[in-house]
Amino acid sequence: MMQWQQLLTRQRLGKTSPIDSESARTCFQRDYDRLVFSSPFRRLKDKTQVYSLSENDYLRTRLIHSIEVSCVGRSLGTIVGNEIIKRHNLKDYTPSDFGDIVSAASLAHDIGNPPFGHAGEDAIQGGFKNWYAATQITLNKIEETDFNLFEGNAQGFRIISNLEMQPRIGGMQLTCPTLAAFAKYPRESYIPENILNSYQGKSIAKYNFFQAEKELFAEVAQTVGLIRRSNKAAWWARHPLAFLMEAADDICYLIVDVEDGFRMRYISFASAKQLLNAIAQRSESDIKEQANTEEEEIKYLRARAISKLVKEVADIFLLKESEMLTGEFDIELLALSKYASVLDDTRAETQNRVIKHPDIVSTRIAGHQILDYLFNEFANAVLSKGDKAEFLQQIIPQQYLFSDRQDSYYKILQVTDFISGMTDSYATNLFKKLKGISL
Repeated sequence: MMQWQQLLTRQRLGKTSPIDSESARTCFQRDYDRLVFSSPFRRLKDKTQVYSLSENDYLRTRLIHSIEVSCVGRSLGTIVGNEIIKRHNLKDYTPSDFGDIVSAASLAHDIGNPPFGHAGEDAIQGGFKNWYAATQITLNKIEETDFNLFEGNAQGFRIISNLEMQPRIGGMQLTCPTLAAFAKYPRESYIPENILNSYQGKSIAKYNFFQAEKELFAEVAQTVGLIRRSNKAAWWARHPLAFLMEAADDICYLIVDVEDGFRMRYISFASAKQLLNAIAQRSESDIKEQANTEEEEIKYLRARAISKLVKEVADIFLLKESEMLTGEFDIELLALSKYASVLDDTRAETQNRVIKHPDIVSTRIAGHQILDYLFNEFANAVLSKGDKAEFLQQIIPQQYLFSDRQDSYYKILQVTDFISGMTDSYATNLFKKLKGISL
């Protein structure tokens, strides 16, 4: 059984010296600040949430989405922390410590996402598969799976625990609770099917660290006391606060995608209002008292819907807390919400009206072609010689070439580090230049 005292340790990854103290800010608040001031976080301002390269300043980018998720995460953590402290008599912690951990993990949750959203992940996976099938390079099964199933969550852990602030050990040297709460899928990419198929749970849907960071995550897991699920694979039960981080993300994207979809006129006012008010449950007179325009009505209902879901998710977490500590609980908290069917309708509406809209689909296709081309060009460049290869290698920033490892796996990681770190605009412009479309 996991213990809160250990789950909340103030130990930082990569630091062996005594835990640093500072009167003005807690260590968990400093985690948040380190993330805000990092360049990978800043680049989220030009990365797709739903709408790529949009000229509408109102729409959310990955940066704005991440900030909103961190706000919801802080509320969830603080509400839950207040009760957990009482239940377990935790004298050295405050409710805000819980809120700060979830807020920092939430702020970082998309930091590893490539350009063009989830289409970017698909493009890197496809680019690797096409390139690997045509090359003589050989990787072992787990290394190959890292790229076949390239995952923004794993890239995110790589950034915050390794790439950023190189060459120091531990990267940003965030606290282990923040790093553990960041990991919704605390396992490596390849687990034999006979082991994986014996388990049902949300946390196995994807993976959260590459082979290059496996030992770093193992250190995090050991430090906070995560339960290991298998001795034959790097695979652990979630940190309980990871459920809150996941819920904060789900609440935000499910609700605000309706608002953004309405702003783009992909979703009608009537449909958006109906979906949001099915959760907000405000009377027509109350809505009219708070808002004078359709835009203000949707904004008001969005805020009320999020508030309702935050309160309910906190209640569900506290109800299931003991099962989380034993590792038995492994489904998303919103699946137990009384609004689950409404949220399913919301997801279906945004999928049909927004994600499948021709404007969105065409941009995703273009983004896929851009990243597929860039992967092939730079993978060939780092693993071969010649004038063109030398020229392309010079384009890759030195920050991605820190490793002195010369084996193929680490060279390919340099390519995925570079490409996934690009913004939508940079990837598009680089593609045009290399294709000779623009100079």
